[in-house]
Amino acid sequence: MSGEIGKLSDEELILMLKAGSNPAFTELYDRYWKKLFTAAANKVYNLEEAEDIVQQIFISIWNRREELEIHTSLSSYLSVAVKYRVLKYLNASFKYQHISDIVAESVLSELSDDSTQQWLAFQEVNQRLQLLVEGLPERCRLVYEMSRIEGRSHKEIAASLDLSEKTIEWYITRALKTIKTGLKDFFITL
Repeated sequence: MSGEIGKLSDEELILMLKAGSNPAFTELYDRYWKKLFTAAANKVYNLEEAEDIVQQIFISIWNRREELEIHTSLSSYLSVAVKYRVLKYLNASFKYQHISDIVAESVLSELSDDSTQQWLAFQEVNQRLQLLVEGLPERCRLVYEMSRIEGRSHKEIAASLDLSEKTIEWYITRALKTIKTGLKDFFITL
């Protein structure tokens, strides 16, 4: 069967996938994983994040397989999915990955040349950021610090804390929302 399934078109595989076929899903995964991974890796410059992006796409396809509607070629659909996930990652990374550096840069760029005033403003924002992080629930703070300060992947954090990757994503999202809300007084946008 595996040799035969490899000869099927994407459209035929999608129909089988909609019916819950694991072999069809595996064939689509094998057919497109490398292409999607390469596209993601060329944009995010982080192999683990690129792998996570591709995994999220395939998880989403599997979870939505019954109602999946693709009105273009599967290749085009997946290319758009990678672009969307990469943009989402880069946006989050830009906003939050090194939030202290971004906060400092924003504060310093908006103030006058008075270095004392700049330093005080930066210290105020940085102190607020630290308080927000310290105020997070313990597990949420731990996950945030492992991700954003230590630079560990969701998979690594999940393994070390014996949690699912979805739970790790939830904790990070919760932490980032809290930080963004807490810093909104300092900036119009982060």
